[in-house]
Amino acid sequence: MTVLTTQVAIIGGGPSGLLLSQLLNNAGVETVILERSTREHVLSRIRAGILEWGTVELLREAGVGARMDSEGIPHDGCYMTDDELMVHIDFKELTGKRVMVYGQTEVTRDLYQAQDAAGTTVLHGVSDVEIHDLDQTKSYVEFTREGARKRLECLYVAGCDGFHGVSRKTIPAEKRREFERVYPFGWLGILSETPPVNDELIYSNSRHGFALASMRNANLVRYYVQVPLSDTVEDWSDQRFWDAFSLRIPSEAAAHLVTGPSIEKSIAPLRSFVSEPLRWGNLFLVGDSAHIVPPTGAKGLNLAASDVYYLYSALIDAVKGAGTTGIDAYSTRALARIWKAMRFSWQMTTMMHRFDGEDAFAEQMRKATLAHLATSEAARRDLAENYIGLPF
Repeated sequence: MTVLTTQVAIIGGGPSGLLLSQLLNNAGVETVILERSTREHVLSRIRAGILEWGTVELLREAGVGARMDSEGIPHDGCYMTDDELMVHIDFKELTGKRVMVYGQTEVTRDLYQAQDAAGTTVLHGVSDVEIHDLDQTKSYVEFTREGARKRLECLYVAGCDGFHGVSRKTIPAEKRREFERVYPFGWLGILSETPPVNDELIYSNSRHGFALASMRNANLVRYYVQVPLSDTVEDWSDQRFWDAFSLRIPSEAAAHLVTGPSIEKSIAPLRSFVSEPLRWGNLFLVGDSAHIVPPTGAKGLNLAASDVYYLYSALIDAVKGAGTTGIDAYSTRALARIWKAMRFSWQMTTMMHRFDGEDAFAEQMRKATLAHLATSEAARRDLAENYIGLPF
């Protein structure tokens, strides 16, 4: 068996694993990244596009913010709507901060480029991963690659391998507490090379259902509509999508809608999920391996970034012999912020979506919430503070 050694083994080559590796490498800590998929597949995944300001600053700290700063689109606010009522949430005025529109795919591309430049070992096509000796001074990860079984010896393991990965499942089931809320609908999303319907995002609640108008750049939009979980992509022609989308956004915005062929179309189910604890011996869970949020509050990638923020300096101290205080506190610190983001995403999802079988009272509560946002600066500030991201 081929034996490799490193200080921190990172399972998962998505943005959280790459960002953690980049920050550790910058401090002189060695890493090896193990990724199941090809790099091309990782870079083909269409994911989040809104970065909290804390995430923006962390990417800059990691030395991967140059292209984001030149090509990303800073946003000072967004709109929450109820049929024709449009409520502007002015992030900059209410909090002094903003968000950045910059796609997760582009973040991942920047991180790969930086890791290549640093000479980091990133092994793709890895399967049958097993994590061992987490209660020992040193641990190891066994995996199969190119038909051969290999062993990676390390001090610590970072599980950045997503909801379906092996890391969370390595923690004994009787030691885990899992919390889940599955929502009875999904988001049908499209990419289209057309100009955005508005210069800021629109979260639209309407009697026809939810819609979100987002963007990637001045000629690439990412739009969504709420659909039943029983629907498939094949059920939705481009024309059916545009018809539904234009009905669900306020007529003031729909008047500026430019339609065109979709270049990507997919349906994402909505789920809230948290697994505790985030640490088991020498193993640390990061990002989707520990938690999933609905996309309504734009928290998925940003929560992974905050996990990385809490973990990277703690691992540096532990590896360099400066103490284990940071890694001992990692799970508690990260979970405190995770649960606050969970609350916000749940609140946004409940406020903006119609639920099957709901009564007239639920609809009136949505309307009252939007009406309150329209008239209360305090309510808008609370939403803005959560949207731009609570402090790390």
